Amino acid sequence: MKAFVTGGTGLLGNNLVRLLLERGWEVKALARSSKKAEMMFDGLDVQIVQGDLLDIESWAHQMNGSDVLFHTAAYFRETFRNGDHWDNLEKINVTNTIRLFELAEQYEVGKVIHISTNATIRKRNNGEISDESDHMNPDETLNLYGKSKVIADLEIKKFMEEHHIPIVTIMPAWMFGPSDAAPTGSGQFVLNFLDQKFPGSFPSGIDVVDVRDVANAMIQAAKKSPSGEKYIVTAHYTSLGELFEILQHVSGVSAPTKKFPISMVYLSTWFTQKIASLRNKEVDMSLDELRVMTEMKRTSGDKAIRDLNLTFRPLEETLRATVEWYRSNGAKVKESITA
Repeated sequence: MKAFVTGGTGLLGNNLVRLLLERGWEVKALARSSKKAEMMFDGLDVQIVQGDLLDIESWAHQMNGSDVLFHTAAYFRETFRNGDHWDNLEKINVTNTIRLFELAEQYEVGKVIHISTNATIRKRNNGEISDESDHMNPDETLNLYGKSKVIADLEIKKFMEEHHIPIVTIMPAWMFGPSDAAPTGSGQFVLNFLDQKFPGSFPSGIDVVDVRDVANAMIQAAKKSPSGEKYIVTAHYTSLGELFEILQHVSGVSAPTKKFPISMVYLSTWFTQKIASLRNKEVDMSLDELRVMTEMKRTSGDKAIRDLNLTFRPLEETLRATVEWYRSNGAKVKESITA
């Protein structure tokens, strides 16, 4: 089987590439930086395609002959930082994603596995756990990234009404795991804990999942799922306090003991973000990230577990692997950021 993976050096993309290779697939991986990709995949039999979603036409022919397009690339990490990001969000996550699927069909790709997010799922007011039927409207999202993904999912639905290429959508929870060189928000969260940057915890609740389990779900969907299916992939509902407790256990670093009310955290984050913006600096946690942490929405992965035969790693195993990877690859992270 032949795979084409966008976002090849991202947290999900690179873990997916490794798992595909382990299972005997031939893999092409799209990367904006060939230097970063060569460093990340050193010794692995993967073909690196240099390019990005802002110029799809220049590399789309490389998808020709692929059995599956795994579309993990998105404009994401930057959206939780300073600046107006909507133009890039709309172009990359919506317009050019649809164009990518058009070209995939043109080059006779067999199937598309598309990564969305469980941030597109509406929280139920009655306290019940949400599932794939609880899809948000664009004006309900907590941040612009979520809005772009909701719009993209709606546009993909329209696309499938007029095109024949099969598309399956995976909606992962907050992903943690090794090989997070960028790093993403979860990786930065772990690094901040190890550096003891957190003053304390606050009431919170969020779904999380091991990135390697999401990669497995994608491969299973490629094998099993009919076009149009959507799957939430989530393993654990946790809190900031529990994450701190487990990270302390697996790392030996003392967790912060202070606990702050949500109102104080919002005020502090708002003030810190304003000051950082004036100084053209970034913050460890933005208001958008805080909204996600404190929404306390729970989503169900039951459908994915049932249809894709999934099992999930314990959260402790995931966080231990993440900590160990950062401790073994600190130099690689620094090189990756500058590559």
